[in-house]
Amino acid sequence: MPATFEFDNGVAVAITEAAIRDYAGMYLMKEKGGLVGKLSPKLGQEKIKVETDSFPHRTPWRVISVADRVGGLLETNILTSLNEPCRIEDTSWIKPCRTTFTWWNGNVVPDSTFSPGNNFDTNKYYIDFAARNGLDAHGIYGYAETPWYYDDNFNFGWAGPNADVTKPIPCLNMPRIVEYARSKGVGIHLWVHWRPLYDKLEEAFALYEGWGVKGLMVDFMDRNDQEMIRIQEEILECAARHRLFIQFHGSSKPSGLVRTYPNEFTREGTLNYEVCKWDTLVNADHDIAIPFTRMLAGATDYHLGGFRALPRSEFKIQYVNPHVMSTRCHMLAMYVVLENHLTSLCDTPKAYEGQPGFEVLRTVPGTWDEIRVPLARMNEHVTVARRSGSDWWVGSLNNGTERDLKLELDFLSEGDYQATIYTDAEDVERNPNNLDR
Repeated sequence: MPATFEFDNGVAVAITEAAIRDYAGMYLMKEKGGLVGKLSPKLGQEKIKVETDSFPHRTPWRVISVADRVGGLLETNILTSLNEPCRIEDTSWIKPCRTTFTWWNGNVVPDSTFSPGNNFDTNKYYIDFAARNGLDAHGIYGYAETPWYYDDNFNFGWAGPNADVTKPIPCLNMPRIVEYARSKGVGIHLWVHWRPLYDKLEEAFALYEGWGVKGLMVDFMDRNDQEMIRIQEEILECAARHRLFIQFHGSSKPSGLVRTYPNEFTREGTLNYEVCKWDTLVNADHDIAIPFTRMLAGATDYHLGGFRALPRSEFKIQYVNPHVMSTRCHMLAMYVVLENHLTSLCDTPKAYEGQPGFEVLRTVPGTWDEIRVPLARMNEHVTVARRSGSDWWVGSLNNGTERDLKLELDFLSEGDYQATIYTDAEDVERNPNNLDR
């Protein structure tokens, strides 16, 4: 879930759930011509059951959204409204971020006098890039699948038994990096595997707060059972005490808990652009499905920012410095269409600086005051208009079929407006990085 249906008369229906807390997430299965909801089992659990030590025990809301047009499903805030109000007394420190995402590109650095790797110089290179371009943060992940912290047996998704998220690897002086970033006006956020983090949750978060870290990407949760749902909320609650934002990666879908814990900036729970490193599944036809499915559940970490596009016929899989199959203008529109409070810039400084369209990534807001979806057809196209203050941003996505659409601007208030418009260039089929402004 979410599961979305669009009928011939234009009516659209979406099924999902809200306020999943101390309970197992649900998934849908097709049985005997209908849909059956089943709870996610705990690891090693033969019979699916929910455990509790106190009563009454509240179940999540099962939500059916109905709209007279499919775009209306994107305009509702029912999921967040069904969650409890904010539990964080002081939220003044919670601000959206634009951040580097160096794992996607492979921590690529230019030919230079310093050695590549997870070291001070590599991180300085990206921190300086962030500072030059007004980005809020730089993310520190791993290098060649080696975490930034001690791990005796990391194997892409599995942490070693003695992994310790409080002990940086010897070549990485984390306090020095954080202090350098602070001197440049850039925050630091860290990637961690959930299991060794959870083993030392309070100790680790206190340490990170002391260093001056702004937030974390918590990864490889990969489950939706009651135990993992509890763990996710514990992480959010503890992170809030230490003024840390959370980005859940390798996680289940959101259910509106961002209202209760607004320090949750985004979640993955989707097939996204990281897949370009090893497969060809993510393209314009896949992208257009996301607003009508996964995004209905909440903020979507889609690993945006690939600025080196290739035509499908020329696309080749490569793990380091991967390419994307969408056009440059398509990528810009994704930042408006998808909700995400942690704006990712996953490509290299060389791919961005001096390139047309980079100014959009530098300025696109991370929160919005209003949303309108004036044009939408499932699996074909969507146009999303979002307001931030007095400014409107409009993004249009299309699948692989060329079409003409007429956009009414009746969502604008009366007055005079100045528009900056980006479109695919005429030669975009041969040169997908070309755009007109």
